[in-house]
Amino acid sequence: MTDAIERFMEEIEPHLIDQRRKRHQYPEIGFAEYVTTYHLSEQLAGKGFELFYGTDFLTSDERMGVPDAKFLIQQEQRALAYGVPSDFLERMKGGHTGLAAVLDTGKPGPNFAYRFDIDALPIEEDDTSGHVPARQDFRSDISGMMHACGHDGHAAVGLGLAEYLAKEKDNLRGKYTILFQPAEEGGRGAKAVVDKGWLDDADYFLSGHVGIHDLPSGTVAAATSKFLASSKINAKFSGKSAHSGLEPNAGRNALLAAASATMHLHGISRHKDGATRINVGTLHAGSGRNIIADRALMEIETRGETNDLDEYMQENALRILQASAAMFDVELEIEHMGKAISADADLEFAAIVERACTASKRLNIVPHLPIGASEDVTYMIERVRERGGKATFMIFASPLPAGHHHPRFDYEEQALTAGLETLIRTTDHLLKEGNTRE
Repeated sequence: MTDAIERFMEEIEPHLIDQRRKRHQYPEIGFAEYVTTYHLSEQLAGKGFELFYGTDFLTSDERMGVPDAKFLIQQEQRALAYGVPSDFLERMKGGHTGLAAVLDTGKPGPNFAYRFDIDALPIEEDDTSGHVPARQDFRSDISGMMHACGHDGHAAVGLGLAEYLAKEKDNLRGKYTILFQPAEEGGRGAKAVVDKGWLDDADYFLSGHVGIHDLPSGTVAAATSKFLASSKINAKFSGKSAHSGLEPNAGRNALLAAASATMHLHGISRHKDGATRINVGTLHAGSGRNIIADRALMEIETRGETNDLDEYMQENALRILQASAAMFDVELEIEHMGKAISADADLEFAAIVERACTASKRLNIVPHLPIGASEDVTYMIERVRERGGKATFMIFASPLPAGHHHPRFDYEEQALTAGLETLIRTTDHLLKEGNTRE
């Protein structure tokens, strides 16, 4: 016998796929998701949700790694040309993207919160026929930007959840807050959302990620562990330019300082107490072959299995950067661009999700899978748990033709329906059997 949730899933699946593909075609990087935010608000309009965006949604000063003003103005102008109304855009100006959708039933019950990240990456998407989005004509329309981590699908799942909650409003109780978060990549957006208080009264917090593990679609991990703490920094070296043939002795070479730092950063000893990582992702330096380089910019990240281990990597990275600057007599400026803390989901959710999904015909619930990466959702998990609520982060697995952050990244869209169904069934189960905090 088909239950009501399964019937809803059959009805919503085409809409879910359509929304994913529309998001995929118009990717926007962190704090520039102007068109995405507007389109989400349009999809949510008239469904009984109160919408919050701009500085009503996040705390401006808590954002990290906000793009420079010139880039943001370019993206705002493009959003206007694309059809975002000027009054709506005015509320988002300066990188205040993302929104919260709140459905308050007015009846006593639990407070549920859900998070879906919406940003893309600065990657040029593959255009060969072997890449499904290219072959089926929903490849990125924006040069140099791509949804290479699945956040297009996350946004679609959030919209699908909103459709279900709106449809079932008369049968629900409590409050439901859906957070469409900007700038997850680089750990830049969550803290600004948390600081606004959206998670302070959440009894249950549910979130998740498509892909991660190359497993059959329909496989869902009920809980996740081993989020790595991570810090993102920019190192700017400033030296002095000079003619490389006429007077090389007059220059102070920022390129050599950065190159030396790069080699030594990757030589930091790994720690006995757990996983540690470091990566120099970019190095841009100099202005010409016959000019002593007077500037260099490095984009660096560290990771650690715990906050203390990430701090260990940070301290050693700063020591090496400072020593490299001193060695070549150049100045060093450090910018902190993003951060994620370590956390684990409540593993008791494994049993809850398994019980909730017993009626499903398409889900294979596994208790737990490690994530082995960093995610700023950890700020949300920790806020909920420190206030007495319960939190989980799921994995909606899929076969993966290429890894995350790769030009050919893609996933099976059945993973999205699996993720949405799991969230709906778990919410329904907690609503019927769970209790609010005392």
